[in-house]
Amino acid sequence: PTTLYRVRTEYQSEFHRFLKTQHTGSVQFEAIQIMEKGRKILEKHLDIFIQDGLCPNKCGLLKRRVMDCFSCRYQIYVCPSPSGQQNCGDYPVQAEEGGQAVLNCFLPWHRILLEKTEYHYSWAPGVPGTKKLNESDFKALVVTDDSSVVLNQLHVAEQGTYRCSLQGRNGTVFYRVTFLLTVAPVPEPTLRPVVTLPSLPHGDNYSTFHPEDLLVPLIAMVTAMSLAVIIGLTVVLG
Repeated sequence: PTTLYRVRTEYQSEFHRFLKTQHTGSVQFEAIQIMEKGRKILEKHLDIFIQDGLCPNKCGLLKRRVMDCFSCRYQIYVCPSPSGQQNCGDYPVQAEEGGQAVLNCFLPWHRILLEKTEYHYSWAPGVPGTKKLNESDFKALVVTDDSSVVLNQLHVAEQGTYRCSLQGRNGTVFYRVTFLLTVAPVPEPTLRPVVTLPSLPHGDNYSTFHPEDLLVPLIAMVTAMSLAVIIGLTVVLG
């Protein structure tokens, strides 16, 4: 509707300008020129509409169900991708060992796909970008309706090239994206050296305190007090 409104207003303004001007030549020829200009105006707005409104996909394959203007019947319109391929790029992802990585390949135009689709995740182990990968190098990881996958408690061995493909039930690939996951190992903890205090030099007046040195005087004092109490009780009681 917005596209048709813009075309209509531009064409009407051009037609009104034609009616308000004096014509010296063939009116039929000038009218044909207005019609030709109106067609170019329509094509200009349709190009913008197809690019932004009808086909919002900047990559991948999108099919839309639209009404054909001539037959007045619905037809399938294939939205062309600028790259002409279903591949939508590579994205580096970095994580630490024992950490987490979230892979999400959702784009808003996935909601308007006509077919029932699923997200197929696969991966090829190894340091990303070290070698050229073939289709046989990828192992199936998960097939889900959710566009995201969470990798927890990562190990260095889990780094690699992860691929997400949006596919129809008949195997048609509409969209594909690649995640280059690298996992950095956690550094080993540094052991601190044990610090020992130097011993006191010989002949020093200060010595180390030993609790057992007070044990003998304490026993002697307790014994003396016990004898004094016994003697006192004996005198009092006769």
